[in-house]
Amino acid sequence: MAILLGVDTGGTYTDAVLIRDEKVVIASAKVLTTRQDLAISVGAAVRAVLAQSGVAAEQVTMASLSTTLATNALVEGQGGRVALVYIGFRERDLDAHGLREALKGDPYIVLDGGHDHAGVQVATLDEAALIAFLETHKEDVSGFAVAAQFGTRNPAHEVRAAELVTQITGRPVSASHQLSAKLNGPKRALTAVLNARLIGLTLRLIKRAEQVLADLGITAPLMVVRGDGALMSAAQARARPIETILSGPAASIVGARWMTGAETALVSDIGGTTTDVAMLKNGRPAIDPAGARVGPYRTMVEAVAMRTTGLGGDSEVHFTVEGLQGGVTLGPRRLLPVSLIAHEAADVVLPVLEQQLRSATPGEHDARFVRAVQGVEAHGLPERDADLLNRIGTGVWPLGKVLKSRMETGALKRLVERGLVQVAGVTPSDAAHELGVVSAWDTDAARMALELFGRRRTGAGVMLARDPQAVAQIIVDQLTHQTGLALLEAAFSEDPQDFGLSAEVLARHVLMQRGLGRHAGVVRIDTGLNVPVIGLGASAASYYPAVGDLMGCEMILPEHAGVANAIGAVVGRVTMRRSGTVTSPSEGRFRVHLDSGPEDFMASDAALTRLETALRTAARSDAEAAGAGDIQIRVERDIRTAEAEARQVFVEATLTVEASGRPRVADG
Repeated sequence: MAILLGVDTGGTYTDAVLIRDEKVVIASAKVLTTRQDLAISVGAAVRAVLAQSGVAAEQVTMASLSTTLATNALVEGQGGRVALVYIGFRERDLDAHGLREALKGDPYIVLDGGHDHAGVQVATLDEAALIAFLETHKEDVSGFAVAAQFGTRNPAHEVRAAELVTQITGRPVSASHQLSAKLNGPKRALTAVLNARLIGLTLRLIKRAEQVLADLGITAPLMVVRGDGALMSAAQARARPIETILSGPAASIVGARWMTGAETALVSDIGGTTTDVAMLKNGRPAIDPAGARVGPYRTMVEAVAMRTTGLGGDSEVHFTVEGLQGGVTLGPRRLLPVSLIAHEAADVVLPVLEQQLRSATPGEHDARFVRAVQGVEAHGLPERDADLLNRIGTGVWPLGKVLKSRMETGALKRLVERGLVQVAGVTPSDAAHELGVVSAWDTDAARMALELFGRRRTGAGVMLARDPQAVAQIIVDQLTHQTGLALLEAAFSEDPQDFGLSAEVLARHVLMQRGLGRHAGVVRIDTGLNVPVIGLGASAASYYPAVGDLMGCEMILPEHAGVANAIGAVVGRVTMRRSGTVTSPSEGRFRVHLDSGPEDFMASDAALTRLETALRTAARSDAEAAGAGDIQIRVERDIRTAEAEARQVFVEATLTVEASGRPRVADG
């Protein structure tokens, strides 16, 4: 009998499930994520399912982890301070693909070096300048990213730079050629920067997860879900954490298919921070050929074709004034719900809310609180940021008491982006407490916070709403509306019909929106979705029936929808892909681009055979290292030719080898 343990660590909740023989869920649990020490919530969730099922720890034959932490970090702009080593490029190349924006002021150096498209060195690597840069920044960053021009055609300079980073700084280093075999240096550099930014967070998660499982007596191997829904070993995830972006959402798609058996459906997973929408076609999620997009960033990581929106149960609620009429919008930033921070620090939060309600004049920071996240490294903070972090200390504070001037709002924003500080405020979770949909945290705090929010004045000078219930309903209605937009955008992007406009424009088009309201004037307009929606997430049962009504479609809410990510974490397969290229730098010469450097052959068949052999070996080795058994190999060849003088001439070939198999399980 195989007992499989799945764990999903999200921004708000940590879930665990036990599945017997890949057929039935025998226990599930959901606990609050403890960001200051992830082991606490992982341990609590695992202990809960073991106790619930009566299964002994030593009976667990496989453990697997999925997480939304990397996705959330990128959406919220969080992560460690990093440095970029940019070889063979120009300064202006930093502006391509949002690379400079992703650096967020972190240090970088543009060095001489790099290769051409054929893998031939165009300039010597400037090691002296690199060494000086590394000596300057070895103490004030958490990791380094290295990207060289045409590094996938010849990685020699990336390899050498990475060696120097390790020797001089001892910090983790992300080399772009190890993350993608594709061209486009700035985009690879962006992927390497994000990977380096996530390493510290991912290392802490995996280390603490492994430690708590060992403490509980679980000796089964630990797997981690990749962004394409496949599994890899914990060691592989530590080296390439960027591949875990969209890990949790990808696991939810795998879990949705396992729970429902659906062939064609939209899958919408609402978490605390994001809503993730993907399409099941013929029972399989599609892989995004352009690379995973999370928030503002388009990476080169293979992942499920998914639209991730900063919209969740813990999304920040913004007050808006449109003309004379007030309203709200949600996201993309996540806040701690007031009901949650009051649940954890009632002695601070409740008296402050009561005092703010007694004031005749609404305050700028009403119902806002702040606290530091303990245990996160604070490298290279500016003096103002460090002072603010020290002032916050280990307590919970009303935001207005902590900020001494408007100048410090920028410092607070930077601390939040670094994951060093959390801000609490009004969220849809608070609205759900007031409406009686959920009661997990402090309902009284939610009610007071909503009353404070409702006192804000519209352009006409009137209050948004006097009744906390009315404020709560406004917020939930907006969540329904924005979820509908996310579903429509995903649906239009998957529809085979080309409407000549972007999915975003189509979803928001006045005719589409009127059709959702079933407009029936002289013209009748009726729009919606023509496929079912599978609603997943802890709050799906609370919010998604109204979404189904709005979209005019079947809304499927599986029994275990709240722990779909944890289910998907253990029912997936190990799948490893390796890609490589053969080029023809001159007639009758065929160059194989390998990690070890270019190799030339006189015949295309020989070159292709050499590349396929190398890729097969590497993919199989990766799959075996991930713990796969009964490995199957699949090879895809994309050979480009051109017609010249009435004959076909070889131009370039790309080979992709996929090695896959189910994870081997330990003896239970």
